[in-house]
Amino acid sequence: MTDYAFAETEGAPGAPLVFTFHGTGGTEAQFHGFAREVLPEAHVISPRGDVSEHGALRFFRRKAEGLYDMADLARRTEAMIRFVSEARARTGATRVTGLGYSNGANILASAAMADPTLFTDLALLHPLIPWEPAPVPGLSRVRVLVTAGERDPICPAPLTRRLVSWLDDQDARVTTVWHPGGHEIAQTEVDQVVTFLRG
Repeated sequence: MTDYAFAETEGAPGAPLVFTFHGTGGTEAQFHGFAREVLPEAHVISPRGDVSEHGALRFFRRKAEGLYDMADLARRTEAMIRFVSEARARTGATRVTGLGYSNGANILASAAMADPTLFTDLALLHPLIPWEPAPVPGLSRVRVLVTAGERDPICPAPLTRRLVSWLDDQDARVTTVWHPGGHEIAQTEVDQVVTFLRG
């Protein structure tokens, strides 16, 4: 494996593999137990972000709110692709789901854009992709759930809609869920994530 610290729960033979990615300031425990509850038979792997921003763990550096260090993001995206690929090979799973919130959704999306064969399903909770991605035709095979808040000050709604439009252009199978609040995860999102994971 690569150098990420991570939590892992072994699943049944042939079961799906679920990766969870925490938000800024979270840890590998943020969604690990949730994924185990929703899919008790699944393999669940939850890496810990290896960047510290004033003590808050993240998956890549940023220069300011909404302004990413793109060179660092590229390096850490490659590291995450290796981490996921190694786990896929080790478990032999054919259905591979990524669930990420905020910064975790961003590293998940970046990895899937760089290698669209990594995941069969992506659950992106409050993602922020502030750049224009190049076309990724391979995402046409991927189911994607995007959830967001209409008044999210960290992930502005217009940028979320732009991401959803881009995913539509890639022919990904996209479902979107909005709530009227901000960056918090609403119960409507949780309910939809449960439905999505159980697929």
